[in-house]
Amino acid sequence: MSIHKEVKRVTTHVLQEMKLRGEKISMLTAYDYTMAKIVDHAGIDIILVGDSASNVMAGHETTLPITLDQMIYHASSVVRAIERSLIVVDLPFGSYQGNSKEALYSAIKIMKESGAHAVKLEGGREVKESIERILTAGIPVMGHLGLTPQSIYKFGTYNVRAKEEEEAKRLIDDAHILEESGCFALVLEKIPAKLAEQAAKELTIPIIGIGAGGGVDGQVLVFHDMVGLTHEFNPRFLRRYLNLYDDIKSAVGQYIIDVKSKDFPNANEQY
Repeated sequence: MSIHKEVKRVTTHVLQEMKLRGEKISMLTAYDYTMAKIVDHAGIDIILVGDSASNVMAGHETTLPITLDQMIYHASSVVRAIERSLIVVDLPFGSYQGNSKEALYSAIKIMKESGAHAVKLEGGREVKESIERILTAGIPVMGHLGLTPQSIYKFGTYNVRAKEEEEAKRLIDDAHILEESGCFALVLEKIPAKLAEQAAKELTIPIIGIGAGGGVDGQVLVFHDMVGLTHEFNPRFLRRYLNLYDDIKSAVGQYIIDVKSKDFPNANEQY
């Protein structure tokens, strides 16, 4: 019997057990009550309330504009929907970088006001102090290395990270630093599959990949990409399980036709 089916509620301890048993961890984003309820009932292990809400929910070009209060709004909506999944919330840009006191304040505010279970932040050795300070409050922290979208203007591109030896070595070193700092898990985004597999083997904490190959302990995708609500974004790592963009557009088109032709509502659809 898999742990996935056994547990009534996923915790950080459950994720550690899954890694030890070799059972892969499933993770998706959600930003609102209705979608979170569906994702949770389907049996997902982790729901990430991602700062990707800045892109898919608010239409911004990057993740940078979303605020702490906006993240709490989305996280609160998700928390009200779930019964089983572990809910992790992204600390948004500007709420933790370069200031560990600010990081602690932001993490506590998220946990108190949303009811989520953990926070996630981007970066390696430069956020070590922030991670350690957040952990003093008993708040679980998930790390994030590789392509870190909050640093997009530093990178200047969304291309694959850590292809060169020096950056690859730094990533592995940073992964160890994050584990030693107390992170319960780590997201690796858009890095070579062999490097991600090396990290998963060397570290005892679960490694969740996005565009990082199959040699890690779990996978995460943005929900809107996975079900085809978005259609312009087509990276190699994305598998679309539905094409909701076309399906919903077609349904709306049919509704318009039915209203204009007076077919809707019919005699059975009125009082």
